[in-house]
Amino acid sequence: MRAISNRTAAKTALWVVCAALMFTPAQAVEPSEILDDPVLESRARELSKGLRCLVCRNQSIDDSDASLAKDLRVVVRERLVAGDSDEAVLDFVVDRYGEYVLLKPPFTMGNALLYLGGPLLLLVGGVGFWRLTRRPADGVQTATAPAPLSEDERRKLETLIGKND
Repeated sequence: MRAISNRTAAKTALWVVCAALMFTPAQAVEPSEILDDPVLESRARELSKGLRCLVCRNQSIDDSDASLAKDLRVVVRERLVAGDSDEAVLDFVVDRYGEYVLLKPPFTMGNALLYLGGPLLLLVGGVGFWRLTRRPADGVQTATAPAPLSEDERRKLETLIGKND
């Protein structure tokens, strides 16, 4: 068995580190934004994870490099430093930007169609498919053989096709 050289081991270690960095979430919070109080900073990070970047769409403001995301991170931290509760901070941001800013909006009558629309369409489609493919139920008339021809009808038919007996 051949020994692994130091150079090969170093390359392998570099590849492992690069691969590990690729699968870690990007944190866009700049050092100038970080609060001195670790408790407030922890609250700010938790709130930021639940707020949508309005530029990047499905990315939290904690992960986004957009300038609007930075502004939102600063607003969240300013409100926390001012003494607002987590709910008050979220209410402030939602009042300003709408419910869309929440990555996980609460279930309300206003957005019920968004939550229930997919399952309802699936249910309606399934019922429609079932009705189209089901067998006829008992009591449903099925096709029957035609009644035999009367003597008069049989004579007329024979006359028409040219078979006179």
